[in-house]
Amino acid sequence: MNSEYEMMMLEDYIARHARQWPQKTAIVCGEERCSYEELNRRASERARALRDTGVRPGQIVCLRAYASIDYLTTYFALHQIGAVVAPLEQDMPETAFSRIASQLEGYEAPEGIADVLYTTGTTGKSKGVMISHRAILANAENLIEGQGFSQDLAFIVSGPLSHIGSLSKIHPMIFLGGTIILVDGLKDINRFFSAFTYPAHKIATFLVPAAIRILIQLSADRLAALADRIDFIETGASAISQADMEVLCRLLPKSRLYNTYASTETGIISTYDYNNGHCIPGCLGRPMSHSKIIITQEGLIACKGDTLMSGYIGDPERTAAILRDGTLFTSDLGLIDSEGMLHLRGRADDVINVGGFKVSPTEVEDAAMGFPEMKDCICIAANHPVTGKALKLLVEMAPGIQLNKRAVALYLKQRLENYKIPMLYEQVQRIARTFNGKPDRKHYQQRPFE
Repeated sequence: MNSEYEMMMLEDYIARHARQWPQKTAIVCGEERCSYEELNRRASERARALRDTGVRPGQIVCLRAYASIDYLTTYFALHQIGAVVAPLEQDMPETAFSRIASQLEGYEAPEGIADVLYTTGTTGKSKGVMISHRAILANAENLIEGQGFSQDLAFIVSGPLSHIGSLSKIHPMIFLGGTIILVDGLKDINRFFSAFTYPAHKIATFLVPAAIRILIQLSADRLAALADRIDFIETGASAISQADMEVLCRLLPKSRLYNTYASTETGIISTYDYNNGHCIPGCLGRPMSHSKIIITQEGLIACKGDTLMSGYIGDPERTAAILRDGTLFTSDLGLIDSEGMLHLRGRADDVINVGGFKVSPTEVEDAAMGFPEMKDCICIAANHPVTGKALKLLVEMAPGIQLNKRAVALYLKQRLENYKIPMLYEQVQRIARTFNGKPDRKHYQQRPFE
């Protein structure tokens, strides 16, 4: 990292932009706008008020992460003090919020920590991930370099500001002095699309694969109408299907479309523009300047660099299990091709053993999502008297459409090896997913099977 940034925080850039471009719009939320000069002033005033209430450096403060200018003002103000922000989901039940806040009261964050971000807990107990100021700036620079963020860009942030997918887009925009447009999810699709009318030279957004699929199914024509407006769209958090990638490329032929490898623990590692004429499923590009990728002997992805977490708060044993000597070992299966591109092959702990054959459920799901009128699906393991386990595909069809099991099986037979074709099929009303669009496999672990 450039030595200039070693002692800097994101908040130092707000102060710099307030001097250079005082009237430049920093954040837009509905009808409210905030310039860099105003954001710097409001954050400084909030910091003084928080100090007066006893907030101290190193203290971890829980915040409900509302999609609002006031939330970001408090977020930046706490950093100015030297406090650590633990942003939590805005709709988290009060009992859960209080439990986490009570737990964190017993910890003093190490020097240089900016945030404690909580993982979804879909593969186990939710964990508080410590992110340093250094990692925030390294992630910002990775995205600026890898995706072409610029000072004249307006970025629409519609996901939860308590997690890395959306929060990491705030950072490069503040770093550069661009404009952030806050939208509270896709509950109001009209509000989301109206954000694209903002008078910026360039406009971009981040969408999880589940959100992309919703927009393709419900508003493909409105997306296509923005073909000359959208500079780029990034996706991540879970695998995007080949079918959806190809549709998005057709709808937005001039836009850069990025598939990114990132996680709360690793930070932003690599990205790939699949609208470059080579729409390669599972390809996540080359590691960016602050990152390095290693494939272990077991075929797992390990990462090095400035973007890595500093550890799990209050849990040195769990930290040591995955972070050793500056290398973070993930549970993601991957490979690096001859051009240095990372390819994701699913998660090791998701792999289903069927009669001695190991199957990645994401590969089955990706193939199935191309089936006409299939809205969503998830591949899970079911008990079987002979093989021990069998593949079962839970399917959500488009409204009014009944699942034709034989047709789906024949469709998959043309695209997958025989042992990867599910034996069982079931139509369901909805596929369980986490807040950020990942298939909620934990939800189905205790599900009784016939």
